[in-house]
Amino acid sequence: MSDLDLLTQSLARNVRRWRTERGFTLDALAARAGVSRGMLIQIEQARTNPSIGTVVKIGDALGVSITTLLDYERGPKVRIVPADRAVRLWHTEAGSYNRLLAGAEAPGPLEMWDWRLMPGEDSASDPHPTGTVELVHVTSGELTLTVDGAEHRVPAGASVSFEADTPHTYGNRGDVPTEMIMAVSVPPVH
Repeated sequence: MSDLDLLTQSLARNVRRWRTERGFTLDALAARAGVSRGMLIQIEQARTNPSIGTVVKIGDALGVSITTLLDYERGPKVRIVPADRAVRLWHTEAGSYNRLLAGAEAPGPLEMWDWRLMPGEDSASDPHPTGTVELVHVTSGELTLTVDGAEHRVPAGASVSFEADTPHTYGNRGDVPTEMIMAVSVPPVH
């Protein structure tokens, strides 16, 4: 089977899978993506090789990446992220940071983070989409979690879950670094 055939089959399988998972009919997805119902049928039956523009529109309408739509791995997916490939998105001169350890789309985006907050530092977050949930496990120090203006102290060894669709801040009011692992689950696009 050629690479193009593999991609065509993968696109067919993945569009059908994500459309079903999102609860979209062919007509609903066609309307959201701005492509014809006939084109979607041809794609899901692996009878056409659509333009990249069409694939982008379908991915945007489903809320998944092009990579996800074109992924042709077979069987259970296992993705290992080496320690040196974790993405550091925020850091301070004092040594606070967060790192995106791993992520998946199941059924919406799901992320796992490694955080360090140095004494006296905070990291504020804007509200996430409605339905977003965060789980935090503090491995050392103490986290001061402020959700919608209310402070919550989370000591080492404790975990907390909260709805993250309101302003929230992670803070360290102690005199030792706070370290924690956090998972963020964002609801799927409907």
